[in-house]
Amino acid sequence: MDEKRTFLGVDVVKPRVGFFELSSCEGCQLQLLNNEATLLDFLSMVEVVNFREGMTEKSDAYDIAFVEGSITRKDEEERLLAIRRNATLVVALGSCACFGGVNQLKNRFNDLEWVKKEVYGDHPIDTQETKPLSAIIDVDLEIYGCPIKKEEVETIVTNLILGKAINHPKYPICMECKARENICLFDLGEPCLGPVTRAGCDAWCPSNRLGCWGCRGPAPAANMAQFLEICKAKDIPMERIMDRLECFGGFQQSVEQLRTKEGSKP
Repeated sequence: MDEKRTFLGVDVVKPRVGFFELSSCEGCQLQLLNNEATLLDFLSMVEVVNFREGMTEKSDAYDIAFVEGSITRKDEEERLLAIRRNATLVVALGSCACFGGVNQLKNRFNDLEWVKKEVYGDHPIDTQETKPLSAIIDVDLEIYGCPIKKEEVETIVTNLILGKAINHPKYPICMECKARENICLFDLGEPCLGPVTRAGCDAWCPSNRLGCWGCRGPAPAANMAQFLEICKAKDIPMERIMDRLECFGGFQQSVEQLRTKEGSKP
């Protein structure tokens, strides 16, 4: 029999959770399984009833559904709707689920038939414009990143169980980067979306000398105008910046505004 858990003398409910994947690499789910040091502690907080990467048993009796991946087919829309009906909470897990992720890059061509021909040749598949989960259902919580940061997921799940508020950072990654005393990659001639991307990853990529690509989406307090001024001062071509802004889909609104502005120039 499982030991009853308490927090400050109050019984803590052990929620039933399911992990699901749509169009994705499944790297976000793998992140959880790779966290051997705390995996058993994490699993002790929940009852996993559906997790294809980690177990063969399956059940549709879950309270929280963690869904990785974006929508690229009609059957995925139907599957997501079924998950939404079964779950009390639906959590978008990773950039693909939150913004469309790398999968949404095909949308920029505005010609799905051409994309299918270029990628699959004479072997076409059923595919459609890529959408995030929120385009199909109401999402209760988003966990950002490509891949997700496993420590962040563990903290969020703990807060869900204890009924504590979940607050994502509103400041950009630059604050975490400076706290780690990293050399600014702009000073090394490397483009970086750290000034406008939501923090929470502990400056994962910049700390390894790789400029941020914005997988966590825009920080609410980001100053895009000032960011573009920095890029201009550092002689970073707009084409390189646009490639990064478009990569994961989180900056779609900014990209559309920039393209409109660029198109209006004589």
